[in-house]
Amino acid sequence: MTDDDRDSRALVPRRAQARKERVLHTRVPEVLAQELKRLAESMRVPVSNVVRTCLEDAVDAVSSMSHRAEGELQGLADRLGERPERPSHRRSSSASQEEAPAAPLAGVIGFQPLLLAQNTVCSLSGRELRTGEQAYLGIRSGTGPPLIIAPECLPRSFEAPDE
Repeated sequence: MTDDDRDSRALVPRRAQARKERVLHTRVPEVLAQELKRLAESMRVPVSNVVRTCLEDAVDAVSSMSHRAEGELQGLADRLGERPERPSHRRSSSASQEEAPAAPLAGVIGFQPLLLAQNTVCSLSGRELRTGEQAYLGIRSGTGPPLIIAPECLPRSFEAPDE
């Protein structure tokens, strides 16, 4: 089999490929063998069908989790890429008070205090926020994904006054 054959087969879903059966020998613990036999008997199918189905489902699940994790990592990388780099030189105190908002906050016209009804993640830091925790909803003037912001990530110029 050439590398081109392997590459083209990788693009076609495993179940859609013409089935080329191979015998796979493996050792399993006795307890697992008994469970597989019991399951096969209850479904009235050969043990090999149960094992094949379990393996296919496991590979599909791992592949699905891998794609999801890859997407989440890409999203995090995109969010981090939108944040401006901090300059190495010190700013004057007046310049630091008038910092331009970070790109993720572009178009935000205000922040609404929020008591979380479910676990979520801060849109700026990625920190996990738990149910019942205080957070802020960034209200945009245009369209864009919702911004849930942890209190410590709220820009200083927008911090809520102490009550």
